[in-house]
Amino acid sequence: MTSSELKLKIFRQVDSMEKSRLEELYGVFLNYINGQKDLEDWTKLTTEQQQGIIDAVEEIESGKGIPHETVMTNIRRKFSHA
Repeated sequence: MTSSELKLKIFRQVDSMEKSRLEELYGVFLNYINGQKDLEDWTKLTTEQQQGIIDAVEEIESGKGIPHETVMTNIRRKFSHA
């Protein structure tokens, strides 16, 4: 199948979709496109930056993180007079 034939086949399938399914497909499509960008961004990071991110994710997954609301409460309290 050529690229043109594949594009036409995809267009025909998309063109016949109901609006709700079309919106769902659009979300999947955006996630796919953005996922590719994320992978490219990841490979551009240094080894130290990648390891820092991996370490941070592991800390959060092990329960060592501070909930967002707690951080925001502390910041508001600290800078309420500013």
